[in-house]
Amino acid sequence: MANTYTQIYIQAVFTVQNRISLIGLEWQEELYKYITGIVQNNGHKLLAINGIPDHIHLFIEMKPNQSLSDLMQDVKGDSSKWIHEKGFVKGRFEWQAGFGAFSYSISQIDAVAKYIHNQVNHHKTKSFIEEYVDFLDKFKVPYNERYIFKPVED
Repeated sequence: MANTYTQIYIQAVFTVQNRISLIGLEWQEELYKYITGIVQNNGHKLLAINGIPDHIHLFIEMKPNQSLSDLMQDVKGDSSKWIHEKGFVKGRFEWQAGFGAFSYSISQIDAVAKYIHNQVNHHKTKSFIEEYVDFLDKFKVPYNERYIFKPVED
């Protein structure tokens, strides 16, 4: 797309199906590298990636060649298939349907990347659901609590 100039920074958040903590610490970095490759192969730049065993945050400099929904479908579908092929999880691994996405300005890049890199410490005091609802509220995203990622019930 000649003469197309954009500045699109998106944080995407998605979780393992049923929020089960299946992302193993022993293969987490390999998964992050694989997802980085998916993002780059789709023409975007991954600025930060991190999470904990039940969810992942991506911070992406998006190019206008693809919709965010299509990119997330590629990331989640390809990484699920890769996890199965590697045999990292016994049984079936799936990402939960849907994702959260929040946009930022260039002046916020460092703060968002730092936030994402600090996920382990951040989640010592706040659950994923609390974090997710905080994002929705902060960004004034209307939502129905019925469709928010629900915690695993005992």
